[in-house]
Amino acid sequence: MANTAQLLRRQSSRDIILKSQKSIDQLELRELRGRLVSKEHGVSHHHHTSLHHQPLYGATNQGFMSDAFDESSELEQDPPPFGSEASTSKAKAELVAIATASADQQDIVEGEKEGEERESWDSKIMFVLATIGYAVGLGNVWRFPYLAQKNGGGAFLVPYFIMLCIQGIPIFYLELAIGQRLRKGAIGVWSQVSPYLGGIGISSAVVSYIVALYYNTIIAWCLIYLLHSFESPLPWADCPTRLYKNFTYDHEPECVASSPTQFYWYRTTLQCSESVDMPENFNYHMAIALIVSWFLVYICMVQGITSSGKIVYMTAIFPYVVLIIFFFRGITLKGAADGVAHLFTPRWETLLDPVVWLEAGTQIFFSLGLAFGGLIAFSSYNPANNNCYRDAILVSLTNCGTSMFAGVVVFSVIGFKATATFDRCTEERNGLLAQNKTHNLPVCDLQTELANSASGTGLAFIIFTEAINQFPGAQLWAVLFFLMLFTLGIDSQFGTLEGVVTSLVDMKLFPNLPKEYIVGALCFSCCTISMCFANGAGSYIFQLMDSFAGNFPLLIIALFECLSISYIYGVRRFSDDIEMMTGSRPNFYWMFCWKYLSPCAMVTILLASFYQLLTEGSSYPAWIGAKGATEGMEWPHWCIVVAFFLILSSILWIPIVAVLRLCGIKVVEDSDPAWFPEAELREVHGIVPHEPTELERSIFCFNMDGTEGMCCPKYGLPEKSLEEEE
Repeated sequence: MANTAQLLRRQSSRDIILKSQKSIDQLELRELRGRLVSKEHGVSHHHHTSLHHQPLYGATNQGFMSDAFDESSELEQDPPPFGSEASTSKAKAELVAIATASADQQDIVEGEKEGEERESWDSKIMFVLATIGYAVGLGNVWRFPYLAQKNGGGAFLVPYFIMLCIQGIPIFYLELAIGQRLRKGAIGVWSQVSPYLGGIGISSAVVSYIVALYYNTIIAWCLIYLLHSFESPLPWADCPTRLYKNFTYDHEPECVASSPTQFYWYRTTLQCSESVDMPENFNYHMAIALIVSWFLVYICMVQGITSSGKIVYMTAIFPYVVLIIFFFRGITLKGAADGVAHLFTPRWETLLDPVVWLEAGTQIFFSLGLAFGGLIAFSSYNPANNNCYRDAILVSLTNCGTSMFAGVVVFSVIGFKATATFDRCTEERNGLLAQNKTHNLPVCDLQTELANSASGTGLAFIIFTEAINQFPGAQLWAVLFFLMLFTLGIDSQFGTLEGVVTSLVDMKLFPNLPKEYIVGALCFSCCTISMCFANGAGSYIFQLMDSFAGNFPLLIIALFECLSISYIYGVRRFSDDIEMMTGSRPNFYWMFCWKYLSPCAMVTILLASFYQLLTEGSSYPAWIGAKGATEGMEWPHWCIVVAFFLILSSILWIPIVAVLRLCGIKVVEDSDPAWFPEAELREVHGIVPHEPTELERSIFCFNMDGTEGMCCPKYGLPEKSLEEEE
């Protein structure tokens, strides 16, 4: 049986027209307001005010606080400031009498509650860890170190942090704030900002679905390597042998031509064909790993954010434990200092290269997980008075700090590997010289070896595993490394899929279907489609989707998010909302970023990316078994068509929904705003109408009458106070 406060909040929906139910809701809101603004009642005021200044968490989230009448002792506490004690007690008695006497009505509301009640995080630390786990992913470990080393070393940090300040943190802050204010998933949020913007949410859900589809393939690869990490010796430590017809054994020629780690990755794990046009045999090992990985994702998500939130205690913390262990192991290795110095030694001339700035902005954007809808979904489960500004700063800086720390760890190990290779080369050269052989001597250069680092899967499954082979107790280090990659991948997968699930639930496309069934159908469909990665061309299809599906669409979606807040919802109104939730107003810098800097940065990155694609083209590394090496090959025409389809299937929802809405066709049904204690928050924080400064009026076109220039009409529902409703 739901308690009184839960029943009352369910009845606050504008669709419930029963007079007695509305009376109960008004009585409760008046009672809540009275307790929030106590100013003359000493201890009572201190107790209640301190309570409501702290975000409250629990199994369900009514927007601001836990149940007002969860315990019977609440009815016996100090009187509220409105009215006399006798009249207040009478109101309380009437409230409880109506709620407890209407058993039939309670049953009705109880049934409605299942579809309207919103989950919440059990604690603030759970939300922070889930958001960090979502933002900190595989790109921090296997892409940032490569980009930094490639684009100027320490000099790369200059454009990296500039892009973080003008693009990364502002959009991160925006998504957390709008999700917490409107208390819905991405589709519900942007539909409420304007009914013409519902396509932004649909686009976020579609691109999240596509990215989750191929991202889980990485988790499957990690599971395969994790399973084989328990073998002794490691299967990628030496080349396998081949039995010939004359009953003699010899090492596999393809492995000898490449290396044991490359052979195990391309031939044993991926079973690569020589081009994307030749899928060859079905990879049963890969198929089983995909099924297991999707089953694990389903198990972790089926109980909602309360369950998956608890799992992040392990998935978000464990990677840091492993990175710290590898850090202390790495810095003790021979050559570690050379590797770290190679990573961070600045090459300032690279700052004149526009590609460096482009890659810095792209890395910041994708490493924070913007525009997927996951951040909006996560923040929608927070209490309405949560400090989203502090969360945005904390998570963003943690993400960037993790990238740099991972860079030190990775290049300390790469330095060890490069030094070992350089020493072997030097010994071979000296041996040849000792034999008076001066022709065809090997060229030994430590800096060249350090520069031969790789990004993405090449770094994790080839270079790093080769270095681990040379560690004492290599099995232990391999288990730790691939378990770290697995946890990094799966908690990012939670956030990506949560954006899809929350949007589907909030849209009420399947109103009578429990959430666990929606999660199950989603995971099953992804698992079925992901079988396209379980063949010889599967890794090439993965690269195709990674290069296009999760690239341009996210930039376009984030651009529309920023423009929607700045020029439709209004920067002034958005700043008022943040002040109402956190008690402090965003400063001039954040408003300037939302309205001008961030959109300009994203447009620049988009145009530069398109220009680079048109001028340089796009290719993929195909494994040529006879040579034991990869060769760049141009994508065939059908792959280019698939790439355009992936991009358009994500972003076309934005104009389609707007055009259909103009024609009177609703793709996304309008829904009532979620329950939000607006009046109570204003009174708790003592907020008064903000008078724009002269600078704000000139830069942001704020008018003295409260309107905002350069801003389209607002489509949010008009705000009503309790007195107006009465």
